[in-house]
Amino acid sequence: MANVRVIDGPPGANSRSESIADLIKELRDEALLLVRQEVALAKTEMTEKIGRTLRNTAYAIAGALVAFLGLVFILQAVTALIGVGLKAAGVASEQCLWLAPLIVGVVVAVIGTILVTKGIATLKNETLVPEKTIDSLKRDKAWIQSKTT
Repeated sequence: MANVRVIDGPPGANSRSESIADLIKELRDEALLLVRQEVALAKTEMTEKIGRTLRNTAYAIAGALVAFLGLVFILQAVTALIGVGLKAAGVASEQCLWLAPLIVGVVVAVIGTILVTKGIATLKNETLVPEKTIDSLKRDKAWIQSKTT
């Protein structure tokens, strides 16, 4: 067997190198944990944003359908009005044939317009960029830089 000769260095050198190694290992472990936490944060934030976007898209679609229904009523009223005009009777009961669907159509169209406007306005203000994660990554970068300098 070969003899291994141990050469002693300056006092405290071995413990100093161990503590540097421990610090590097600790920094690596903390950086890995930090990356895992950032990925989890990004997933959570994207899930929330996608949920909000889908909900507001549903509002916009519902509003469009209600507005379309309002258009159907308005067109029905216009048709009845033309029919009354052609008959030129001027009787109150005939006026009711076009006035009632017109009122209902306008109300439904207003409700639909409000829903569509709300959905579109909310979607315009929504961004899919994970802003919280980006801010956290910037803080993490500064933290890592402060640990390494």
